[in-house]
Amino acid sequence: MLINFTIDDAVESFDIGHCTVAGWTGRDAGAIAHHIEELAAIGVKPPSSVPLYYRTASAMLTRDECIEVVGAGTSGEVEPLIVAQNGVLYLGLASDHTDRDLEAHSVALSKQICAKPVAGILWRYDDVADHIEKMELSSWIREGDSDDWVLYQQGTIAAIRPLADLIDGAGLVAAASQDQAAAMLCGTFGAKGGVRPARSFKMSMHDPILKRTIAHIYDIVELPEIA
Repeated sequence: MLINFTIDDAVESFDIGHCTVAGWTGRDAGAIAHHIEELAAIGVKPPSSVPLYYRTASAMLTRDECIEVVGAGTSGEVEPLIVAQNGVLYLGLASDHTDRDLEAHSVALSKQICAKPVAGILWRYDDVADHIEKMELSSWIREGDSDDWVLYQQGTIAAIRPLADLIDGAGLVAAASQDQAAAMLCGTFGAKGGVRPARSFKMSMHDPILKRTIAHIYDIVELPEIA
């Protein structure tokens, strides 16, 4: 899957041939339990172990500003994105948009069925490694007919397991071949007011040390669910 990203004001192309979605990555056991309970409320079975690494098709990654989903049971999640290419790591931003109705049947299938929107900027991992856990992640949603943005998620990367551990656990660097990159969505934290669908999703990652921000907005178009 060929995606163009801006790095240091220059556009680079990444042929992503391997994509992983890391799940249940909360660092705090209480936060993990809360997220498990949050999803259990909508019928999702608890994980067999934590964290888990779900393989998804790399073609699901998209920079589009609109995605199409089937039915009204999907929602987004703001997550750090790690991209590995030629032995170099990059940090970006993504949404693990997931079909919550299908998740009650199979988390793995629910991850595969929805597109994964990504922001168009990457930062070099080495440039942020010494303060990466201070990165501030936020998301907002538009619900119903309202044009107001409602704060949906907010926290720092410190709430997630160390990204270096997730990179090793997923074998991300090894998964990147000489010609193709590998990408991983690294997990998230609970939603304010509970997991729920929206018609638009906005996400950002702010670096308070280097004073820069990555952001992306996308709309969700619901296709009819025909029985």
